[in-house]
Amino acid sequence: MNIFEKDYAEGLFERCEPPCLSLYQPTHRHRPDNQRDLIRYRNLVKILEATLLQKYTRRDIQPLLAPFLAQADNREFWNHTFNGLAVLGSKDFFRVYRLQNQVAEMAIVADSFHIKPLRRILQSADRYHILGLSRHGIRLFEGNRDILDEVELTAGMPWTITEVLGEELTEPHHNAAPFGSAGGSHGHGGKESEVDEDAKRYFRQIDRSILEYYSKPSGLPLILASLPEHKFLFHQVSHNPYLLEAGIDIHPDSLPIDDLRLRAWQVMEPLYQARLSTLVEDFHRSRSQGLGHDDLTQVTKAIVDGRVATLLIEADREIPGRVDKKTGLIVFGDLANPEVDDVLDDLSSLTLKMGGKAVIVPTEKMPVDTGIAAIYRY
Repeated sequence: MNIFEKDYAEGLFERCEPPCLSLYQPTHRHRPDNQRDLIRYRNLVKILEATLLQKYTRRDIQPLLAPFLAQADNREFWNHTFNGLAVLGSKDFFRVYRLQNQVAEMAIVADSFHIKPLRRILQSADRYHILGLSRHGIRLFEGNRDILDEVELTAGMPWTITEVLGEELTEPHHNAAPFGSAGGSHGHGGKESEVDEDAKRYFRQIDRSILEYYSKPSGLPLILASLPEHKFLFHQVSHNPYLLEAGIDIHPDSLPIDDLRLRAWQVMEPLYQARLSTLVEDFHRSRSQGLGHDDLTQVTKAIVDGRVATLLIEADREIPGRVDKKTGLIVFGDLANPEVDDVLDDLSSLTLKMGGKAVIVPTEKMPVDTGIAAIYRY
């Protein structure tokens, strides 16, 4: 399965060769509701086809639609959907993303991909990863306050200790003392000490791989779920700046997934609340110093000028219209018009392109009622 954060960080969505096809739909995790998802998907593909035929021949659009149609035949995929689905395609490009969040149903053909729903998820402040770690292998999860799902690890990468260490693995491994045990470090030496070194070498490689393939692209906090002795060794060797000091002192195999989510949120909630409070305090302080604003027109001009360091956007707020990215002029409109987008989404995208940060904030936590608050660089 494709990883949106990685593709977004690599700028893949900005290199679309038109026409660019974007399909979104809510999906379901369980029967019988998920049995209707494939029917809805096929209907959305028909909308893409009808839109393309207004401008292109059937022969021209066949290669564009082929991967969308092939996805409809992937029974394994449709039996394991989440709460939402995003499918993006163009010439020589096709991506499928299972989403933890529900999204509105839409099928759009345009000169660029419609990625607002994905970007909104990316900018939510309550997301995190859980790394389930043992001496045998790992499990990775992604979640928020409400949902937790296991992540399909990057194919072809070595993830188990046998795959990572290969012939360098001390044998017989299963007869040795547990990683980090007293017997592995004191008094006995020999095989136990070698096994302890195996653990460190294994954990170092896992740390590097998780950082490269998941933590850096997503920027998400990483919660370690493992036995205490494994946690101690992993923290000794880790160079992952996203790894939290607080963790879960039990392996995920020993917990139902909803219990794991509750324990993870006990770790995350204080950090989440503190982050939002800090952003609100920073905004109030900056505004009092003339370095912040909540007026849409003023903030838009500051974004275009590259002066916005952090943009706070109210969750679920939409302002129909378009932004002239050169002048900052806003032309308001109606979202029913396919050529009209959401001003807040445009400003979020522009802030990111200008090197700033954009954060989606729950309505009850927003410091203002205009839907937007900006902290300026200068």
